[in-house]
Amino acid sequence: MNEPAMKETLPGNAMTAEELKLAQLITSSLNLETPAAQIDPGASLYGEGLGLDSIDILEVALAISKTYGVKLRSDDEQNRKIFTSLRSLNEYIQQHRVK
Repeated sequence: MNEPAMKETLPGNAMTAEELKLAQLITSSLNLETPAAQIDPGASLYGEGLGLDSIDILEVALAISKTYGVKLRSDDEQNRKIFTSLRSLNEYIQQHRVK
């Protein structure tokens, strides 16, 4: 299988393999009861969606830094856009990760 095909957005709320891995990182680092596979990749991470607060986001940012080598700064003006959803967070990580 050609790897770039895995990076395509899947129809509906289906997650890519990369999104599922990120969802698993989020659920394990925050000890969430929600199974990673049940997270809607397009739903909001804050409030109504996954229900994360600012402390949760800081913990997620630390886990992302350790796992992917991507530094997420609390004063970054793009944070609202980056943390909009699991999908937007994953896209940012894939663009900036240390390989």
